[in-house]
Amino acid sequence: MCDCYTPQGEAIPTNKRSKAAKIFSHPDVAAEVPWYGIEQEYTLLQKDVKWPLGWPVGGYPGPQGPYYCSAGADKAFGRDIVDAHYKACLYAGINISGINGEVMPGQWEFQVGPSVGISAADEIWVARYILERVTEVAGVVLSLDPKPIMGDWNGAGAHTNFSTKSMREEGGYEVIKKAIEKLGKRHAEHIAAYGEGNERRLTGHHETADINTFKWGVANRGASIRVGRDTEKEGKGYFEDRRPASNMDPYVVTSMIAETTLLL
Repeated sequence: MCDCYTPQGEAIPTNKRSKAAKIFSHPDVAAEVPWYGIEQEYTLLQKDVKWPLGWPVGGYPGPQGPYYCSAGADKAFGRDIVDAHYKACLYAGINISGINGEVMPGQWEFQVGPSVGISAADEIWVARYILERVTEVAGVVLSLDPKPIMGDWNGAGAHTNFSTKSMREEGGYEVIKKAIEKLGKRHAEHIAAYGEGNERRLTGHHETADINTFKWGVANRGASIRVGRDTEKEGKGYFEDRRPASNMDPYVVTSMIAETTLLL
């Protein structure tokens, strides 16, 4: 994995890591030891028809419900790819912490973290590359489109779980609430940076909040920011930003959350 620069030594425009590194090396950010857990959703497509794996060509499977975290040849499609990717990530030293079948058939998720600072984005970046290689060998196409199939089907996101040292310690829940308030004030800027085509996914349906609305709640999958029941109960912990799309740039998203909550 490498950073890309011009011959003059300036980061090229697509090198978002360079700006993120500056934010994460800021003393106020480094002192808070930011942890991230990123849930990367993706869809596996049949190579020649660009239609989800396990779906009848030109048709649709049964409605959503039995596929999430499922087992069985009639519900889980592509587990050999998912397992191979998981093992390859472990071998590569990526802090991969789980996988699961998603709500839409042919859609899966892997989680990276908890990882500190910029390493979370580094690990997601390399894990995506490994997934591209594994799907290539399998003759299957990887899609990070946030809404690969229109209609009554869930989109694909990259939910980003975040905490700081202050949030993880006693009294952390108040720190979390202040951080969420700051995120609400910059909602439009975050949405603009959270992935392409996200407006097709953030509709207020299928476990999302409407793209133009910012709201948070405890154990609420329809919120922009979700706080877990355990965090509320223990008075400390972390929160989950549910807005990022599956095709988001992890350097942009992780550094922007740190910047908004710790530097502004």
